[in-house]
Parts: sequence; structure tokens; C-alpha cells
Amino acid sequence: MAVGQNQRNRKNDSMLTKTGKARLGPLNTTQLTTLLEKSTKPKEKAKIQRALNRQVKPAVAAA
Repeated sequence: MAVGQNQRNRKNDSMLTKTGKARLGPLNTTQLTTLLEKSTKPKEKAKIQRALNRQVKPAVAAA
């Protein structure tokens, strides 16, 4: 069963997508690094690392 099939009975979590995957955009750098350490799937680790790289670059460009 897909995660999104029981949509009537569960509250919407703004940090999760319709399919149950985590939204990485609103997380800060420390939250992303802890998520990266906890993650075991290589695909998830790659997504988290890309989100971290996106956050770090604007700080370097401003300096």
C-alpha cells in the first residue's frame, strides 16, 4: 500500500510530501547534517548532501 492512501484519516504534515518523503527545503544546516548521519539509504544521503550544498553556496558567495 502506498503511503498516501489514507489521506482522509491522517493530519497533513507539512514536512512530508504526499508520498511520505521528507521535505528538505525548510531544514537548516544542523538539521540536515543530523539527518545525513541517521540516513542509511544512499539515494537519501545524496539528496540530503545536495540540499546541504545548496545551502552552503550562498553563504560562501556573500563572504
